Amino acid sequence: MSPPSGFIPPEGNSHFTSAEALVDQTIARVGRKVVLGLPLALGKANHLANAFYRRAKDDPGVELTIFTALSLEVPKAPNKLAARLLDPIAQRLYDGYPELDYATDRQKGALPANVTVKEFFLPPGTLLKNENAQRNYVSANYTHAGREAMAAGLNVLAQMVAREPGGKRYSLSCNPDLSLDLAPALRRKAAEGTPTAVLGEINEALPFLGRDAAVERDFFDALYDGGTYTLFPAPAPSVNIADHALGLQAASLVRDGGTLQIGIGALADAVSHAIILRHAHNAAFREGVEALRRATGGALIEEIGGLEPFEQGLYGCSEMVTDGMLVLLEKGILRRGVHMDLETEKKALEDPGSVEAAGICLHGGFYLGPAAMYERLRTLSPELREKIAMTRVTFINDLFGEEDLARVQRREARFFNTAMKVNGRGAAISDALEDGRVVSGVGGQYNFAAMAQALEDGRSIILLRATRTSDGKARSNIVWTGGEVTVPRHLRDIVVTEYGIADLRGQSDREVAIRLARICDSRFQGEFLAAAKAAGKVEDDFELAGEFRSNTPEALEQALEATRRAGHLPLYPLGTDLTEEEQKLRQALEWLKDRTATKTDRAGTVVRAMRYWKPPKRALRFLKRMQLARPAGPGEKIEQMLVTLALEETRRD
Repeated sequence: MSPPSGFIPPEGNSHFTSAEALVDQTIARVGRKVVLGLPLALGKANHLANAFYRRAKDDPGVELTIFTALSLEVPKAPNKLAARLLDPIAQRLYDGYPELDYATDRQKGALPANVTVKEFFLPPGTLLKNENAQRNYVSANYTHAGREAMAAGLNVLAQMVAREPGGKRYSLSCNPDLSLDLAPALRRKAAEGTPTAVLGEINEALPFLGRDAAVERDFFDALYDGGTYTLFPAPAPSVNIADHALGLQAASLVRDGGTLQIGIGALADAVSHAIILRHAHNAAFREGVEALRRATGGALIEEIGGLEPFEQGLYGCSEMVTDGMLVLLEKGILRRGVHMDLETEKKALEDPGSVEAAGICLHGGFYLGPAAMYERLRTLSPELREKIAMTRVTFINDLFGEEDLARVQRREARFFNTAMKVNGRGAAISDALEDGRVVSGVGGQYNFAAMAQALEDGRSIILLRATRTSDGKARSNIVWTGGEVTVPRHLRDIVVTEYGIADLRGQSDREVAIRLARICDSRFQGEFLAAAKAAGKVEDDFELAGEFRSNTPEALEQALEATRRAGHLPLYPLGTDLTEEEQKLRQALEWLKDRTATKTDRAGTVVRAMRYWKPPKRALRFLKRMQLARPAGPGEKIEQMLVTLALEETRRD
């Protein structure tokens, strides 16, 4: 029998230059019922995924189930005005990225009946109205996702991989998280008589990382050569003053010589930046923290954290390696190395100078970030590269299996994760709305909260913006009830908002309610305490002390004005893929979105914008970038005035 078109017979196993040929061979091997596992986020074998999906679309006799998480899609502008800013950015950043056809069709409601897409973590907030995604969401801890995939009948695993420069190995690089456990499970399944396939898609743009992520060629049943294509960039979010206020206080809870885990998003970037500020610009860090101390913050900082630079350094153990974590490694803050056998680790703890071998300073399960992060990973020095170990998420997110070693490594652990809301009993609401619609997923948040309780000196820290804007109105994120619970109240620990730190561990329901009220925005403290009193958790005559009743955005701005003016609280503290004009336009459009949420708000904002019938000269370069310097009609003239108003309102001299 002749090999399929595109087949290159190598040493050891199949190597393809045609995705379609590899799909044909795989279906011939496993059958016409394919349960395809794709890694979370970046590491998907997009070309192979598209080839499997096209085959199922063309042949209704093929039953395809895709089991994955975070199917990344190129962001689309929500309206024509936003498109003026976002479309050129998307063209620049995502040129060469192969979009996932199944994700595109799912957005359009066009998945064929013989294709099911199951995800255990959705792209945050993008699929709330997508019935297919909501119905096929699988709620699972990250550590259990591999088990659930196997239970669903997984028989094909397809992952993007890196080729070792000048060598013969391959790297799971961005996603060994589940694959290091799933590939052996599929091998066992095959040995028991059920055909399976482990496939790799080579992308020459993917950084090669060694240690656990490096695998031999026989890890795969077949390889597809995808050439070089764009890695999906996740641009850095902007970090406002409230985010910086939260980050400064959170960073003060980190103990020198301890362990660090940080999630993704603006609050995570704020914490990473504040840790850098604490180390490199300590006087500015202390000044900011002192200006913000509220609630139980002062005592807790002294008890479990600190304000000093990091002499011993930190060890990073985080399911996600963010740009912030990489910067902390590059700046030498993540420098407490750990070792993978218990005796060596104990010896290093007792006498650090007695262990010669370089340790691992950062364990990660997957990475995702801006394009600049991928470039830095590609060009890391060999010494720094050896300090990173991408590995199994079951190792990172749990103590099970290697508990004695993990306990020694993860001393003074601080696990930072973000929530959408916290209720009056201290439970975190992070992944779903009250009506059951899924915003994102549980991921590892529950694991880290439980692990913090299990570790002798570990703490789980929930980062929470005190308010959000919905329908043009400010609303509190500290609520008495509401939303699906992600971390239950019996695991409540520390909550940080821009207004302070609430230590909830071991506290009574009364004390929890009071401490949460202290870190509420003052516009909502009365409503929250009224609900607590109605529930009998707080006495009717209780009142907050005056020092906690001035939690306002204006107070934060005033407290941190000097630190901001000194340049220590930038809008993009870790850098950005956006130009200067794009940064300011993005901030302006976000301001404009909040003030045009309703018809009444929009009408009032348009009236205010009329003063800029003739835009000031300083606005012209921004208007030119938006193609609004010379409006083509009344509609574009209104857009010009609105953008000018937003630029003026968000301008900082």
